[in-house]
Amino acid sequence: MKKIILSLSLLLLITSIAYAQNKTDTIPDMNDPGKVLAWLKKRNIPALGLAYIEKGKLQSVKVFGNLKPGVAASDNALFNVASLTKPITTMVTLNLVNSGKWQLDEPLFHYWTDPDIKDDPRSLKLTTKDILNHRTGFPNWRSQLKYGKLAFQVDPGTKYGYSGEGFEYLRHALENKFHRTLAQLADSIIFKPLKMRSTGFTWNDKMESRFAVPTDENGKSLEIPKNKEANAADLLKTTVGDYGRFLVWILDGGGLSKELFRQMLDKQVEIKEHVYMGLGWSVYDDLGNGEYGVSHGGRDPGVNTIVFILPNSKRGLLIFTNSDNGSQLYAPLVKAYLKQQGQAILDIELKNQTNK
Repeated sequence: MKKIILSLSLLLLITSIAYAQNKTDTIPDMNDPGKVLAWLKKRNIPALGLAYIEKGKLQSVKVFGNLKPGVAASDNALFNVASLTKPITTMVTLNLVNSGKWQLDEPLFHYWTDPDIKDDPRSLKLTTKDILNHRTGFPNWRSQLKYGKLAFQVDPGTKYGYSGEGFEYLRHALENKFHRTLAQLADSIIFKPLKMRSTGFTWNDKMESRFAVPTDENGKSLEIPKNKEANAADLLKTTVGDYGRFLVWILDGGGLSKELFRQMLDKQVEIKEHVYMGLGWSVYDDLGNGEYGVSHGGRDPGVNTIVFILPNSKRGLLIFTNSDNGSQLYAPLVKAYLKQQGQAILDIELKNQTNK
């Protein structure tokens, strides 16, 4: 599957800011499937998965629309969540750090060096922390470079640059040290304890009947990515309920010490005004009432997904879509479900867009 270039996926909000500013574009009654389906159809979005967390508990899990033409989606529908794979890899890694089995600042060459950069001395400096806060110096994907080989664009640890390659680099290092696949590590640390029984990194044919087929802007079905090898940055298959439980777990501390949890959400790298990179998560500061926001998103051909959590008030919102148009739903849903803090997030995005 061709990798597409993306900045941090929360920036997809920019494409839907106009919807939030247009007061006529309000979400329908989410308890009325007919109205929701009409709302989706107007935008050529076949399916929407939605979860809302309040007071640290999963309050609502809903899926609307169709998996493919003529096949209605149920609440156990499977979505490719694109770069929402990265938070899984992040939490696997941080739990290993928490248990003393992995170090954030240890150079990764102790466990893995990509053959493409083995002769570059900068490979000796690259750390897990550089990867989680997207300061590897790598492009998003090596396929973007002239000869398709991985290369540093800047020195690691010096400049923010969103990179899926970094997470794949981390996967190789973890697997070499622990002699277990990323899937096995995630299964023992996250999936089994949280009963995420419908979540996996790779494709199997049993998924076909439950899978939300990706679609382009005109609603045309696209090829399903049936990967047989795990990717630490992309292509996780999961349900709204499974990923919702994962977010609840994070709001409850994610298995981390208070200090490591604080470090994960510390404002380590400024992306733009009021938006920072922590360890594997984007952080919005100053959302009002002492609240801050934590986010990550994903985008692949025919897929748009995003999540937000508000740690202090223990609220969260998950949005899955199987459409290139899916980001059009973000702003109205964020505004409707996250209220004042949702509007603050939209205002930050609009201000940064205006200041470009």
